[in-house]
Amino acid sequence: MKVLLLLLLSPLQGVGASTRQEDFRFCGERNQTENSSVIYKHSPANISIENTAQALIIKSPFLPSGRNFYHQSSLPPTLGRYRFCIYWFKHNRTLRLAYGKQSFLLGRDPDSSITQEGDLRKTERTKIFNVSYVFKGQKNTSLDSASKYSFPASLEIMPVGEQDVEGQLAALDRLLAQAPASGATAQRSLRHELGALERMLAHVELKGQNQTFGKAALRATVLRVSTAQAPQHLAFASPREEGREVQGFAVDLPSSLFVTAKEEEVVEHRVLLVDVNSQAMFQDENSSHILGDKVVGISLVDTVVANLSDPVVLTFYHNQLPRNVTLLCVFWQEDSTAASSGNWDSYGCTTVEGDRQTYCRCNHLTYFAVLMVSSPEITYIHREYLSIITYIGCLISALASICTIFFLYFRSKQRDQIMSMHIHMNLLGAIFLLDFTFLISAHLAASSSNAACIAGGLFLHFSLLSCLTWMGIEGYNLYRLVIEVFNAYHDHLLLKLCLVGWGLPFCCVMLIFLTNWTNYGPFSIPVYESIGGKSTSATMCWITSPLIHNVINLGLFSLVFLFNSVMLGAMVREILRQNKKGHKLKHVLALCGLSILLGIPWALVFFSFTSGSFGLVSLYIFTIINSLQGFLIFLWYWTMVLQAKKSSNSQSSSDSMKLQPNSSHSHPG
Repeated sequence: MKVLLLLLLSPLQGVGASTRQEDFRFCGERNQTENSSVIYKHSPANISIENTAQALIIKSPFLPSGRNFYHQSSLPPTLGRYRFCIYWFKHNRTLRLAYGKQSFLLGRDPDSSITQEGDLRKTERTKIFNVSYVFKGQKNTSLDSASKYSFPASLEIMPVGEQDVEGQLAALDRLLAQAPASGATAQRSLRHELGALERMLAHVELKGQNQTFGKAALRATVLRVSTAQAPQHLAFASPREEGREVQGFAVDLPSSLFVTAKEEEVVEHRVLLVDVNSQAMFQDENSSHILGDKVVGISLVDTVVANLSDPVVLTFYHNQLPRNVTLLCVFWQEDSTAASSGNWDSYGCTTVEGDRQTYCRCNHLTYFAVLMVSSPEITYIHREYLSIITYIGCLISALASICTIFFLYFRSKQRDQIMSMHIHMNLLGAIFLLDFTFLISAHLAASSSNAACIAGGLFLHFSLLSCLTWMGIEGYNLYRLVIEVFNAYHDHLLLKLCLVGWGLPFCCVMLIFLTNWTNYGPFSIPVYESIGGKSTSATMCWITSPLIHNVINLGLFSLVFLFNSVMLGAMVREILRQNKKGHKLKHVLALCGLSILLGIPWALVFFSFTSGSFGLVSLYIFTIINSLQGFLIFLWYWTMVLQAKKSSNSQSSSDSMKLQPNSSHSHPG
């Protein structure tokens, strides 16, 4: 009989009995068919037990001294049927698992690995049988066999203590440190855990009227508000941190907020303040930069607060900011779609800037921050004006360039003057191409063809480099006429200059394209819309890499501008040396035309990097002059022709006359 009893009991591995009276107990049998593990997860909603072939998964709202959300430990390697029980002891706030002859204190294994929940859904679920459970010491109750069980988590049974909140904060701190740049899915997961923290704060046992938890990237403060007293203004100020960009914040809650809350007839309300020193879980698609990475969440437990008559005032104390930075108070708006995590919005908030503090006045409660917006970004209204000026100027410039090319071609007679006129014609041709490709660039960007936009960006870059190169050649021609002997002639000089003026830009853009064809394509220019505080963008077909733009374009222009400035200075010195009477106006006109030919007004682009009104004015001047460059050359040409006709009886050998278009009336000196 004893042998028969042993044979009957051998497949079932025993389970140790509990020596204390538990407040919750769940027991069942599990058929272990392969090596598996026990996984403990934090879940704010309920207690659940789930069985798969690979793991026994236990979830509960209680977070012990362990600091991870997912804890895994190996179960005994021997296969067979096991009896297991899960115990909750209220007196010492522990959750234990007895599995066969082993015992596990859930959530305390610091070396445990982390298992993602998505991996467990693919596993085969197996049933737990012979199930029974005891709730708050009541009578033992039997349940049907199943693979998953769920029980309500009463706060009376699962009290939230200080150590629970600190554990949740520490775990969130580590998750933020591990994922500084999260995607939309990861950000939602982080904010889900942040929501679990808020639910814990709503029921945590406080030592006083107010209590603050956490010391690292996250801090949380709970403020008690008694509804027995008359509604009153509530103020809170965080500790000052001198080493941070945002040194602290203060919150002023109006009394009208608690008048609304009192209508719900509760004894006490709690205000939750969550201080997040990380932008990892609040990153929008525009990669907006938050002042000091500081996000402050304000909420009233179990109450949605919106459309307040008196605003909530949130004050951020920070270091003095550069003049080219504008601050904007925003709140986080969750996105329900899977494509986006959310975005920052300023609706219902006003911003009042100071030297070292910024006041945000908002009519609702949520997560708030201060966006840093660079002042050089064009406002919406100025972008419209600049666009109109640019399009009209480019159209006029393109037509004037074609007209001037024809006039120059038919008027050039002398060999030395033919050389100068042909250089002018090539420059005008490059200006025409630049104007034309710029006019169609925005339309190509709006089309659905990515290949067309890449081709448009490549051709626009080629036109710009050609324009800069020919302006440099204009400087070389000035050097040749002023510094060298006037009648100096080089064989095939024009052909060599054309190879440089057109060939160098062509080789440059092809090298960039062949290196990576994605270097050209749609390029968005940020446009800050002051009304409503929203950021939009203007798209054109251009260079997608800011590094290439800064090195190639600004680098080439800097070299050309430096060389041409020296050449223009040499021309001014020559004119001052001659200083003939009666030629002052002619000299002034010659220098103005030379400045446009040499691209000297393009230097205004450097002033556009400044802030305030000066930067805006320089941007307007740069847009007007350079969009009309071909037209200004056209006016200069005809002005010099008229001047030449008036002085057709007088001969001049001045260097300025050598650069004028009236070649039939001037002779080499």
